[in-house]
Amino acid sequence: MKPTCMRDRIIAVIRGDELDRVPFVQYDGMFPNQEVWDLIGRDNLGLLRWMYVYQLATPNCSGGSEEVQINGKRGVRNTLVTPVGTLTEERLYEPTYGTTAAHTHYVKERADYEVLLAYLRDTVVTETRDAFLRSRQELGEDGLPMVATARTAYQQLWVQWVSLEDLSLHLVDYPDLLAEVVAELNRIELEIFEVIYRVAKDEPLYFVDIPDNITAPTIGERYFRQYCLPLYQRLADMMAEVDVKVFAHMDGDLKPLWAAIGESGLQGIDSFSPPPDNDTSPADALAQWPYMRLFMNFPSSIHLAQPEVIYATAMDILQQAGASGQLQIQISENVPPGVWRTSYPQIVRAIHDFAGA
Repeated sequence: MKPTCMRDRIIAVIRGDELDRVPFVQYDGMFPNQEVWDLIGRDNLGLLRWMYVYQLATPNCSGGSEEVQINGKRGVRNTLVTPVGTLTEERLYEPTYGTTAAHTHYVKERADYEVLLAYLRDTVVTETRDAFLRSRQELGEDGLPMVATARTAYQQLWVQWVSLEDLSLHLVDYPDLLAEVVAELNRIELEIFEVIYRVAKDEPLYFVDIPDNITAPTIGERYFRQYCLPLYQRLADMMAEVDVKVFAHMDGDLKPLWAAIGESGLQGIDSFSPPPDNDTSPADALAQWPYMRLFMNFPSSIHLAQPEVIYATAMDILQQAGASGQLQIQISENVPPGVWRTSYPQIVRAIHDFAGA
């Protein structure tokens, strides 16, 4: 039976079931859900809500935040206190969406890794599924909770702890110390995997997402194979036992990683980002990985185009992969504010036209 609501359409893509049309989905709250539904209709927009079924505790560490001014701009200073020392980062607010970006990082020199190690060794992983169960009920027929792991070690280090430039140098200058840090991050990640596996034995998760924000220029094939593939493969093996697909959030250029992704065990890519913004088209992806589910971010730059260009881009994407049953068009990367009122109706019109062709 074909799905009759957006939740069931998303599940159909994940499971490979029959579809009436390609789902159109946004991360929950990317733009006000009710305002979008009022514009295009509730049956034309599904929701994915980031969700965790684990929590991390550090009983011997503490932290705090304070608002600060950094070069005349609004920012926040975060402090992490451990038994062996303190780490501090500063972040600047981005005014459009209120998000923050690192101005200075927690880890700046060798000694900081000893403090980070103390924090990581103190980290305890425990299960918490109440928020997941509540979100599943709240979303109802509109969408799904998207259960996520932590980032894998290399991605977590440069996204959350240390600048990419410094990390590149530190991997060469302090290989033994970095190996200890990676081992602790992997230990935590594997414990998270075990928690998700236990939940999946009791509850239908359908898929789990690794929020790695992969783009080839920042990691390269060598480090992708070293730091990501073993954990991707491990989680894929575990989740196969409970019929849960494993996705990774890969929102950048992927072409140099095509072969390695094919060996990863992944069955889906979340926020897959095609041309003109990035280098791998839906047709490329299905040619390389015929089994891969593509939760594809509609190209952010195209939201600024004229309505006919938005429609034509959506139709081109649908002609490349819409008949596969493995495509979901979604909004999962930042979009210039306000333009969704023009772009969303064109995307929906293309989806309906393609389904009726």
